[in-house]
Amino acid sequence: MKFSVDKHEKYILVKLNESKLNSLITPQLKSELILINTEGQRNIILDLSLIKFADSSGLSSLLVGHRICKNAEGSFILCGLNEAVARLITISQLDNVLSIVRTCEEAIDLVFMEEIEKELKKEIR
Repeated sequence: MKFSVDKHEKYILVKLNESKLNSLITPQLKSELILINTEGQRNIILDLSLIKFADSSGLSSLLVGHRICKNAEGSFILCGLNEAVARLITISQLDNVLSIVRTCEEAIDLVFMEEIEKELKKEIR
């Protein structure tokens, strides 16, 4: 399996079990992200800790995840980036668009924090 999907009440953690995020894995990843979203999940954490290399198709799949979660008023958070992948994201100026944290624990905390903020905003309206 190229990735594992760990479902929780407030979020889904997708962990890539490959070393490359490229055109061989991105069609499956995009399909999985869309499927997760159509099942009603709006918060997705993508663990890239095993990824050593990413290309433009890999970045494209990250943008798909970002877009579907944003459209669902959810969060798409990346964690576990190595230096090469982080550099590619920075060079592509996607670090201004994507939510990136160091660890999965930080990503989970961020999901819960953003969910609390959304609830508070609803109460204010």
